[in-house]
Parts: sequence; structure tokens; C-alpha cells
Amino acid sequence: MLRARGSGRRPVMLAIAGDSAAGKTTLTRGLVRCLGAERMTAVCVDDYHRYDRAERAGKPFTALHPDCNHIDIMEQHLQLLSMGEPILKPVYDHATGELVRPELVEPRDFVIVEGLLPLHTRLARACFDISVYLDPPEPLRHSWKVRRDCDKRGYSPEQVMAELARREPESAAYIRPQRKYADIVVRFAPVAGRLDPPGTPLSAELLLRPTIDHPELADVLDGASGDADKPLHLRLHRDDDGRPVDALHVHGYVSPEESQVVKKAIWERLGARAGAGLPDPDALGRLGDAGTSDPLAITQLLLLPHLLNTFTCGESSLSRPA
Repeated sequence: MLRARGSGRRPVMLAIAGDSAAGKTTLTRGLVRCLGAERMTAVCVDDYHRYDRAERAGKPFTALHPDCNHIDIMEQHLQLLSMGEPILKPVYDHATGELVRPELVEPRDFVIVEGLLPLHTRLARACFDISVYLDPPEPLRHSWKVRRDCDKRGYSPEQVMAELARREPESAAYIRPQRKYADIVVRFAPVAGRLDPPGTPLSAELLLRPTIDHPELADVLDGASGDADKPLHLRLHRDDDGRPVDALHVHGYVSPEESQVVKKAIWERLGARAGAGLPDPDALGRLGDAGTSDPLAITQLLLLPHLLNTFTCGESSLSRPA
């Protein structure tokens, strides 16, 4: 992790990577609401597109390709943010497909960097304290992208599906390989083999890799390890590379009352680390205009200790060598 220069305390840097419509912004917004906008800086690295939408139409690659993005500027800006320095960030308007006026971004206590390629290069990865990769099943992600791009960006379903097909080789080459660099891999999906009624919230699986220290969860699990009828259970899993990794399952099919017990237990533990306190936990788990999700709220709550613990550890280190 790159260290701060000067006398300012460096922020805690969190990366949330994933393909288009994987849920990155939804996850980010809940964390910002919870810790408070006055303590959080959110940056989308998709703003570093090299070409606007009209210019890309004549290129042999899509917005997912590194050559379609100012990766070098992104790296420089991530380094500056990680040292507590402000940046003049480009802005890409997803509604119009145009590059518009840059904006001044100043890092606060916590910086969340989300987008397609935040973990693409070694230098970018070195800027983060914690990294997350969102890994929904592809059919589910496609349905989310169709709904979002049709509702908010004016596309037809046929246009979105055609663009997904065109992007697939670059998703495989540049987006999905970032999964192996993430400290936590999050997958929202129905539970395989269950026939839950329509409207049942998606469950979540969090792969907790040993690349960072994870909070102790024994009291939260409360003996539920291996028990699929509980809101949470933990089991040993084989990662894609065959290595063992802890897989934490957050079940969407349990009752809201059972989920509330888990949320309250995590929230009470967080209170001791939050200093002046945290806003209402009801800020978590929001799905835009589509209601709420307890597994999403619990996932966001499980990310908060990483942010708060790292911030607490750095509070006394106001001047560090580069």
C-alpha cells in the first residue's frame, strides 16, 4: 500500500471491481450512506474513458478494453488519492455518452473506487487497502444490464444484448481476470437447488481470501456454521485456483426477523469502532427504487469493519515515509 506524504493522514482505499451492471454502484451507495458523505469519497474509474460514445462507434474495441481508457492517468490519480492528495478527475456522462467538464475530487477518510478496471494493473492494485470483486452469474448480470440500460439510458433490449455479445471477449480478457486479485469476492444469486417463491431476495456468497485479516465472526454466526437454515453459515470452499478459502453464505430466504438479529449483532460490534457513531443502519441494503435486500445490507455491514479497522489503525500515523 502506498503511504501518505506530507502531514496529512492517508485515506482508507477500497476497490469495488466488476463487469457492467454487476451491482458496484448499489454496493457503494449503501456504504456512503452508512458512513456519511462527509467521510466518504466515491470515485468511478469508468470516467477515465479515452473516447466518448460516438468516437467508440468507429473503434475495434469496446469501453471494457484498456486501450479505450486512460489507464495511466487512472493510476496516477489513484496514487494521489491514496496519499491524501486531491485530483481533477475526468467525468463521463453515461446518460449522453459524452465526456464533460472534469471535477475536483478531494479524498476524505474513506475512498471507494468502483468501476470496470480498478484492479487491472499492479500499480493500481497497490493503492488499495481492501479490494472487492462482484461476481454475479452472467445470466443474472445480463438481465440487470438490460433493465438498467433500457430504463435509464434509452436503449432497447435488442441493443443491450447485442452490445453484451460484442463485449464478451473483452469481459473475458480484461474484466473477469481481476477476480483473482480481490480480497473478497461477492456473488449475489439464488441458492442452487432451492425452489424459493418469486420475490425471494437473492442470497450472497462472500469468499474471504487470506490476503487481508477478516473480522472474527464466531459470535455473529452463533453456532450457525454449516447450518443452511440460519441467516449466515461459513464453510471451507475451493477457490478457482484450487486453494482453500472461507465461503460465508448470507441467505436471502430466511425471515426478516432472523436477518435483523444478525444485522443488529454486527451493528453493535461496529459501534465501538465508529468513534462518533454511525448513521441509521436502515441506510443499508437499498436497491434503488426496488426496495431493500437483507443479504445486501449484511454484505455491506461485513465490509464496514475492514474500513473502520484500517482507519483506526492509521489514525496515529499522520506522517509516514513514502
